[in-house]
Amino acid sequence: MSADELPIAAVRGVRKTYRDEAGRERVILDRVDFEVRRGEVVAVLGPSGCGKSTLLRILIGLIEPTAGEVLAHGAPIRGIHPGAALVFQSFALFPWLSVEENVRIGLTGRGVPAPESAARVRDVVARVGLSGHERAMPRELSGGMKQRVGIARALVSGPELLCMDEPFSALDVLTAELLRAEVYRLWSDGGTGLSSVLLVTHLIEEAVTLADRIVVLGANPGTVRREIRNTLPHPRDPRHPEFFRMVDRIHDAVARVHLPEEEEAPAPAAPGRPGPGPFVPLPPATVGEMLGLLEILSDHGGEMDLFEVDAMTEWDFGRTIAVVKAAELLDLVDTPKNRVLLTDAGRGVVAAAPREKPFLFRRQLLALGTFATVVRGLAGREDAAAPGEEVREMLADRLPAEATGALFETLVNWGRFAQLLDYDAAGDELSLFGGRAADAEV
Repeated sequence: MSADELPIAAVRGVRKTYRDEAGRERVILDRVDFEVRRGEVVAVLGPSGCGKSTLLRILIGLIEPTAGEVLAHGAPIRGIHPGAALVFQSFALFPWLSVEENVRIGLTGRGVPAPESAARVRDVVARVGLSGHERAMPRELSGGMKQRVGIARALVSGPELLCMDEPFSALDVLTAELLRAEVYRLWSDGGTGLSSVLLVTHLIEEAVTLADRIVVLGANPGTVRREIRNTLPHPRDPRHPEFFRMVDRIHDAVARVHLPEEEEAPAPAAPGRPGPGPFVPLPPATVGEMLGLLEILSDHGGEMDLFEVDAMTEWDFGRTIAVVKAAELLDLVDTPKNRVLLTDAGRGVVAAAPREKPFLFRRQLLALGTFATVVRGLAGREDAAAPGEEVREMLADRLPAEATGALFETLVNWGRFAQLLDYDAAGDELSLFGGRAADAEV
């Protein structure tokens, strides 16, 4: 393979772990193979927490992987990728510096002579449409103008790879649409020297608008699950039928990754009565969010597309997935393909009076091995309550790949609403429900 055919940046067999609050290892990325090739725009899609931003930062050398290798043009890199630049979601401008001075930061440490530095700054400021605003301070700029400064700062060094971490998520819809077009123009006109663009996003339409190749990450841990070529010609019209078809194709791929059709093996049951299900993770969703989901579905005939549900909420897509999976775990919804359907149990919860809802939730919770195990353990104690740390240790032992603190918080939220559990936050003690219905939380 010639030097021109080697990927600009690549990771091979990358694994990344962190320690949770209890000091236990949490796997963020595992066995990830990923690359950005010359002359392409790549989008990485996935829910919050799947490791998209971590993968980007490993790829350009901002953080080190726990295992695996990081390559630039086929050679291992140590430190920052010399040809990469990053645009941040939150603009990350220095408020005490002008537009011109913020852009010049992109040349820091590169040894560019002052006359050339000034020329580069003028050129890139003009390219992003900020001529006449060189002396303006960040507080005087709109959100779109601030992000243009961030893009100019990334481009001023002449990178071959522009990395963008959800760069338009803090902007209004029209400004975001305009800047997407600007980024594509800056890449395609050749004047900036850019070879490739890597975009991290959770918006499918954004990925279809910009990317030639769309990579879908799964979560817990983050792994590459799908890779889809996007052959739609530019400029891409979001109202064109072929655009809609590509969006639907990506929708279906994402739904299959994050809402897989899996069958859990039933736990052994005593004769004549069903046993609890397996000891499974609890998706990080609150009862209030699940009740909101059920109401939305009920208002729309009991069946909706997953992405229609997402569009009707203020959650990011990862949160929508978590809420839907939580409701599915409790048999309140079903998810064939990318549809979300109310089950009979879900309809019962929607129709129930407020006083009846905790009882219906309790019945669903006790069918889970996770809750059945905790309740059985509390019932068998001589003391009235168990230290929260003891319960967290049990959860960590049974589900070592999960974030124990978040899992415990979800357990308490669901258990209190269903009037199964009481939790004393001051003393960090968990006990069986003692009759104080007013403490139940949504």
